[in-house]
Amino acid sequence: MNRLYILALFALLTSCLGYKELPVEYDYSYRGNFKKYRTYDLMKPIGLSDTTMFNDAVEKSIISRMKFLGYKQSDHRPHLIVAYKMFPDSLTFNGYKQPEIDEWVKSRDTDLNYDKQKFNLKSGTLLIQFFDRRQNRAIWQGYATTMYGSIDFNNSRHMRNAVISILDKYRFWAEGFVEGQTPPMETELE
Repeated sequence: MNRLYILALFALLTSCLGYKELPVEYDYSYRGNFKKYRTYDLMKPIGLSDTTMFNDAVEKSIISRMKFLGYKQSDHRPHLIVAYKMFPDSLTFNGYKQPEIDEWVKSRDTDLNYDKQKFNLKSGTLLIQFFDRRQNRAIWQGYATTMYGSIDFNNSRHMRNAVISILDKYRFWAEGFVEGQTPPMETELE
C-alpha cells in the first residue's frame, strides 16, 4: 500500500512539472450572465483556413476545461461561442481596468465604467474570447502573452499551458452543474 501511495504522489508531482503558469490579463462585459450558461461550441473559421484560428492542442485544451467546468458542447444554439486566435507578431491591444470578476459578480453593478488600458504585447499572444450567442456580444476575453516569456505556437505543451493559464481566470461553473453530476438538459436562457 505504501508503494502505491508513493507512486501516486510521484505521478501527481511530475504531471505538475510540465505546467508553467503564464501571465494573463482578462476583461469582461458587465452584461455577462456568467452564472446562467450551460452550453458552448467552438467558433469555426469559414472559407480559407486561417492557421492563427486553428490549433488542435488549443481546441482540445478548451474542450477539456469547459467539460471540467460542467459545460456541455452543443452545435445547436449554444449559450456560449468560444473563439481563439494566435497573434505571432507584436500588437497593441485594448483592454480594460476592471474589478476582479469574482468580486464584480457579487454586486453585478452595471453602472461601472470601462476604463481603457493599452497593452503593447510582444510576439506570441494567445487570445480566447467567449461570446454570448443570445446577446450577440463578447462577454469575456483572456490573453496570455510573451510579456515574461515566450509561447511557441508549434509546441503543443506551450499551447496547453497558455490555454490553462487563460481559462484559470474564467471560474464559473455551468449553471446547475454539481461536481460529479451531469448538467441539466439544454434549454434556452430565460
